[in-house]
Amino acid sequence: MSLTTFATRRPVRIALACAAMATLAACGGRERPRADLAAAQVNTIGVNSYLWRAALDTVAFAPLLQADSAGGVIVTDWYANPTNPNERVKVTVTILDTDLRADALRVVASRQVAQGGGWVEAPVQAATVQKLEDIILTKARELRRQTLAS
Repeated sequence: MSLTTFATRRPVRIALACAAMATLAACGGRERPRADLAAAQVNTIGVNSYLWRAALDTVAFAPLLQADSAGGVIVTDWYANPTNPNERVKVTVTILDTDLRADALRVVASRQVAQGGGWVEAPVQAATVQKLEDIILTKARELRRQTLAS
């Protein structure tokens, strides 16, 4: 590029830079829009916060192995009910979306029974997993209603 070409383009570049800065300055108004905290899509933690809190509350009976709010995964460790120590369960809850919707939630449960001094895999009834999902969704909706009321 010649010195003459560079010198003639310099004022144009300065003018464009000033125009861009003026445009950006107009975006910085003092009033920010108020967020609706009770919206169905609250995701400051990476997933829907109502589903996250409800899922944590629901699986609180078992010790947590992993809880990743950014990825929306909760994994419990094995839990044996004191009234039935020959059976234990492990639950994984995955929140798949930022919206409070039924299809934004997946629950997987594993079950083992004691046999011959060790643990053997056993089937989990589909109704058990469905019941856990229903409990989480009901709690999440209730949390949302409480937020709307306050």
